[in-house]
Parts: sequence; C-alpha cells; structure tokens
Amino acid sequence: MRVVFMGTPEFSVPTLMEIVGQGYDVVACYSQPPRKAGRGMELTHSPVHQAAETLGIPVFTPASLKSEEEQEKFRALEADVAVVVAYGLILPKAILEAPEHGCLNLHASLLPRWRGAAPINRAIMAGDEETGIEVMRMEEGLDTGPVCMAERVGIGQDMTAGELHDRLSALGGDLMVRALAALSRGALGGVPQAEEGVTYAAKLDKRETRIDWAKPAREVHNHIRGLSPFPGAWCEVEVGGKAERVKILRSTLVEGNGEPSTILDGNLAVACGEGAVRLLQLQRAGRKPMGAEEFLRGLALKTGDCFL
Repeated sequence: MRVVFMGTPEFSVPTLMEIVGQGYDVVACYSQPPRKAGRGMELTHSPVHQAAETLGIPVFTPASLKSEEEQEKFRALEADVAVVVAYGLILPKAILEAPEHGCLNLHASLLPRWRGAAPINRAIMAGDEETGIEVMRMEEGLDTGPVCMAERVGIGQDMTAGELHDRLSALGGDLMVRALAALSRGALGGVPQAEEGVTYAAKLDKRETRIDWAKPAREVHNHIRGLSPFPGAWCEVEVGGKAERVKILRSTLVEGNGEPSTILDGNLAVACGEGAVRLLQLQRAGRKPMGAEEFLRGLALKTGDCFL
C-alpha cells in the first residue's frame, strides 16, 4: 500500500520507523514547519522530519492544509491510506477523504476518555490507573471516529508522563502496523465510540504548572508526575533572600502532616493539605535534574523550612 505519514514529535517516530521497517511504501511525510529552538533559536526540523530525511522520504511542511493547492498536492500522492500520529494540524474533509482507505489516527488514550491534545498528561493528572493506545478511523470531529484496535496499559502509582509517553509510543508502532496489515486484507473493522464517558484533554497551560501545596497529597503527586519531565511542575525556594524557581520531577506519597509546603524531615518530605509527598528528583534553574540528597547539598534547607 502507498502510505502518507503525518506526524511531528518524538512520540510519532517509532510508528514511522515500524511502518517503513515492515516494508510499506511511505511515499511522503507531512510534519509541522521548522521551529526556532535551542539557545541559538535556530530553525529546527521536527523529530519526524529528521527521521524521514534519514530514510529518504520526501517531507512536506505546510502551515495549513486548507488551501486547494495543498489539497491537490496531497491528492496527487495517490495514497491508499494516511497514518496520522500527533501531527498537530486539523485535517480538512478533502484531506480525510483523499486516500482510498481514509486516514488512520494513533491516539494515546482509551477513547472516548481524553479526546484532544494532551491525553497522557491529563490521564496521570486525573489519577487514572489505566490508559491505552488506539488506532481509530478519522472523522471531521475531534477524535470521534470508530476505534479499530486498542492496547490497554496500566499506570503505576509513581509513573511519570514521560515514562508513559515512551511506553505508549513504542506500543503504538506495533499496533499501527497490525492495523495496516488488517487493512491490506480488508479485515480492519471499527467500533463506534460510546456516547458516555467523554472527556477532553486540553492542551497544557503554563498557568496550571505551579504546585499548590494546599491540595491533598495525592493530587499534588499526580500533578507533579503528570507534568514530568515537560513542562514540569514547579514551586519556589528562598535562596540568598530571593525566590528561585525549582521544578519537581519525581515524588512519592508518604505519611506525614503539617502546615502545607513545610519540610517535615531531612529527606524532603513536604506537607500538603492532607498527607505529604516526598520529593525525589528536582531541578534548579539552569541546572540538570538531581536527586533530593544532591539538591540538599546545594541548598541548606532543614526541617521546618517551607517551599513557596
């Protein structure tokens, strides 16, 4: 089959590599346009763009697919199917209908729960104990199409969004090639999504990343791991009379009570509105992530001190 691959971030790369590795004819890749990144703010190609170039696959990076010119260019590829994995652009009806077998999307949740942009983060932040990866047929609605295949994944109590991201990304490649194999045999079905249980995974907003120590410990813990490693939940600590921002990348639930944000012992247990969390990995501004012991060697925090 002639496949057009549409994706942008690192999450999408294993699926592209698996499709190519299984011998499918990927005739083109679509990805988000280059963005400025790094200290030099140089234009940088997306991870999918870079991977496609190493594979010798033509790459297109339109800012939009709404114009007739772009839609005609897409139709000219004569794709049998388009595979979409975290592409980042809305696909107009003309694009959805261009491939003979339509567009298959890889989505990182158990639909209809967590439709939208940030399903991995939102599942952890909500304290979900299970999620999954699914292949669905795309429609004009937001992640509303019938589900063709799914794999369920448990979410450990201390699992971070980064760890779940990597797990689902790896599973996704395998699931998509299985879906393509079924499609090529004419055996890929689809089950309509339930009308109950719909939730939306809104894009992460920087305004929601600050830690609120007044919340129960389990909510604080879920907030920390759901935003780790990026964009990172944060608080502040006083250094030399000034407030310094610190990202908290790992934590765990522990017994303890006290005034919220108060350090309860020498191992960075911190009181919350109910219960406590122990901080396991932190990152000071401009420095690498470090364990609690190393963090405390650099800052003379003691029992009774408070995070801000």
